[in-house]
Amino acid sequence: MKLNDFLATKPMFYKEIDYTRMPRAWASIKDKLRPFKVMHIVGTNGKGSTGRFLAQILSLSGKSVGHYTSPHIFSFNERFWLNGENVSDEKLNNAHEKLQEFLDDEFKIKTSYFEYATLLSAVLFSECDFFVCETGMGGEYDATNVFDKLFSIFTPISIDHTDVLGKDLVEISKTKFKSMQSDTLALISNEMNPECIKIALDIATKRNVRLRFGSEKISDEEREEAIEYIKSQNMPEFLANNFLLACGAARTAVGKLHIVGLKPLDLRARCEKIAHNLYVDVGHNEAAAMAILQNFKNQKITLIFNSFANKDYKKTLEILKPITKKVLIYDYDSINRALAKDGLKNALNELNIEHESFKNFDVLNADDIFLVFGSFYLVEAFLRAYKIAS
Repeated sequence: MKLNDFLATKPMFYKEIDYTRMPRAWASIKDKLRPFKVMHIVGTNGKGSTGRFLAQILSLSGKSVGHYTSPHIFSFNERFWLNGENVSDEKLNNAHEKLQEFLDDEFKIKTSYFEYATLLSAVLFSECDFFVCETGMGGEYDATNVFDKLFSIFTPISIDHTDVLGKDLVEISKTKFKSMQSDTLALISNEMNPECIKIALDIATKRNVRLRFGSEKISDEEREEAIEYIKSQNMPEFLANNFLLACGAARTAVGKLHIVGLKPLDLRARCEKIAHNLYVDVGHNEAAAMAILQNFKNQKITLIFNSFANKDYKKTLEILKPITKKVLIYDYDSINRALAKDGLKNALNELNIEHESFKNFDVLNADDIFLVFGSFYLVEAFLRAYKIAS
């Protein structure tokens, strides 16, 4: 069975996950693969861009690098970046066939969509010098946490997925930081919440983990070079912080930082400008909204928005209100998760934010700044329709 057909048999979302399954599945196949050097990226926001920056820097240094990220926007291939490009259908299917040979029937049938993709990444990247591996939503019990780590990288942690990770920032932080592997190194973002840092220090001490800020790993000269690159790319502040964290990780991995000739971020929809007045961003929580607020401060934008019903969309909108001129509610088909619908309209009314339904793409001809923001799924639906309309 081809990979796409096989994945179609696996639901994207499960009410319950057997957390013993992935460790058992990995233990059953890991001796059949060449050992690899994993840099594990954990956090709430910024994992994708930090990981891709790191992979691009390491690749520029002459290393063979794989980057596993999620979710994707358009195609499953986007989750697997190898030496400068997304993995081809052919390579994916070859890795799938090899993985099918390795796995027992139990794991072929019962692994979740994300668990199988994670195992697939191990097959794809087992020959690489470095494997930049990004968690899904989790930490301690994330499928990616089965791999032995060269070191861990922690991007900012904030409130998200409270139904799975914990009810507050303390519980979520513990879940994330418990992914640290004993007797290794962990690099954390300079933007990490002080409360989170205290929890990180406690767990690191107990596990004999050397905890450092990523910025500590680069020299003053290297920092100046990095700042020049940030300026040349006109990066939003949150992307600049992710880039500096990636620089520290690259310096740690190879002993030097080489970014001369580094290309722009090779990852879609991170405050990406796709037209003179149109931006798209896959942010979908309060911390992402704060980053957007900072990036567009002293401006007014028309927000093209929608949200899943189980998200705190009112809080997100409250954060964005100072820069929001109007909200255009972008409706799209969401098969697996319910959209907010009337709840979203009620929240907008309570916040006294002008809003209406997004009717057609002609509205983008107005002399406004437009931002598509809400989730990967919203961005995918919008960009597909935008491509047809264009």
